[in-house]
Amino acid sequence: MQFTVTGAPARERFEARDEAGGVVGFVTYQLTGSIIAYTHTEVDPAYEGKGVGSTLARAVLDDARSKGRTVVPICPFIADWVVKHPEYESIVVRSTRKIK
Repeated sequence: MQFTVTGAPARERFEARDEAGGVVGFVTYQLTGSIIAYTHTEVDPAYEGKGVGSTLARAVLDDARSKGRTVVPICPFIADWVVKHPEYESIVVRSTRKIK
């Protein structure tokens, strides 16, 4: 099964669609300048375990990389996925500190 991921900036999310065009999953985000925070990933229960989440994760991280963005993985799924795919480490913020 093939999934297509497209941006839906008006809804601040990326959507995964099946071959019929139906939305089967999405990743929400908040964009501030060149920093993008991925806040939530959701996959339709009928499509869990079929690669939708991984397809979304790869697509959103490739998009961030291509646009020179820094990624803040607030979403636990995206954060865990990046750990398993170290090729994205260079664009991901792992810790933050307060500036006085």
